[in-house]
Amino acid sequence: MSASTTAEQALRRLELTVTRRLDGLLHGAHLGLLPGAGSEAGDTRVYVPGEDDVRRMDWAVTARTTVPHVRDLVADRELETWALVDLSPSMDFGTADTDKRDLVVAATGAIGFLSSRLGDRFGAFVIHDEYVHRVPARTGRPALYGLLHSLMDAPRGQVVDDPPDLAEGIDILSASRRRRGMRLIVSDFLDAHPDLDPAAERPWERPIRRLAARHQVLAVEVVDPRELELPDVGRVAFADPETGNVREVHLSPQVRQAYAEAAALQREGTRRALRRAGVAHLVLRTDRDWVFDVAQFVLRQRRMSHLSPRRPT
Repeated sequence: MSASTTAEQALRRLELTVTRRLDGLLHGAHLGLLPGAGSEAGDTRVYVPGEDDVRRMDWAVTARTTVPHVRDLVADRELETWALVDLSPSMDFGTADTDKRDLVVAATGAIGFLSSRLGDRFGAFVIHDEYVHRVPARTGRPALYGLLHSLMDAPRGQVVDDPPDLAEGIDILSASRRRRGMRLIVSDFLDAHPDLDPAAERPWERPIRRLAARHQVLAVEVVDPRELELPDVGRVAFADPETGNVREVHLSPQVRQAYAEAAALQREGTRRALRRAGVAHLVLRTDRDWVFDVAQFVLRQRRMSHLSPRRPT
């Protein structure tokens, strides 16, 4: 069996999975993958601190009632979806049911299939080696299959002198003056020199905040369990996929504990940065059912969007 036939079968299974388990669940009344703002004004409701965007504050109703209110917007049809797909060397890693790269393709394909079934255009920017490659936005299943084929067939990332980082990729995505719609960012959000202070600003935080000011943004963080904690296996040689450097480390209990604490701080920093930027944040793990996690995430987002607490009496 040829490699192209195997890839085609994998994409057909992915499309079938999305169709059976996600499509009917997530797309009632064409609200899109995320219940976001549109262009038509809707009803006002009581402001919920920490959940509502203050930019949607309805000052007229607030002044009249002396209670903070926000105005919901009716989501209109998303005409164009663009994805920033991270295929840097750190994505060529996996110790569970699948590799991080396979999960990147699955997440991109799931949202692409959902968008294409609604007639939306879907395009992508791909971070790979020393370039950020552009795949034009097109409608239709053949165009999406071509994009996913290119992601699956891309060679493993190589060590290059000056690779583009995530911040640069987001800047390119933001600078391309495309029509309004969803912007998807699929990455592990790992920095070359991470600041373990969860409150510190991440290098990609300002670019993603600028992007979110114009578009609806979904950040998909791809995680492998071995990036969170190390096994008790004694001495191990670690290779940095981004630089090629190799170092032997004895995985003592102290080293494993320090690693787990640092990994937890890094993930907490990512979570806080995305929250500050005002974007939706979905975590997918290589050792979990990603379809279930996507469905649960979207249902939570929709419940929060319809949350309207009663005014105190």
